[in-house]
Amino acid sequence: MTAAELATAAFTLCNAVRALAYLPQILRIIQDLDGARAISCATWSLFGISHLTTVVYAILAAYDWTMAAVFGGNVLACAVIIGLTLFKQRREQSPPTAAI
Repeated sequence: MTAAELATAAFTLCNAVRALAYLPQILRIIQDLDGARAISCATWSLFGISHLTTVVYAILAAYDWTMAAVFGGNVLACAVIIGLTLFKQRREQSPPTAAI
């Protein structure tokens, strides 16, 4: 295995494992009772856009579908975090409904 192949394998492995690192954040948002106020949608959006540009690069410049799939998973995880956060924040902001 060449140095470039080793670097590619390490890059792919680290980024595939990183996709699992999103799970604790997702679980914390789900369990949060305070409207997920500590989560920054701007930050997670920037992460997601960064990963999306890597997907485009992987497909159009590197022709590397594995890289595209790995970073596509990262985009998906960022979208889940943003979606859950917005849901929690909007639910926290909506007025309680009165029982009839």
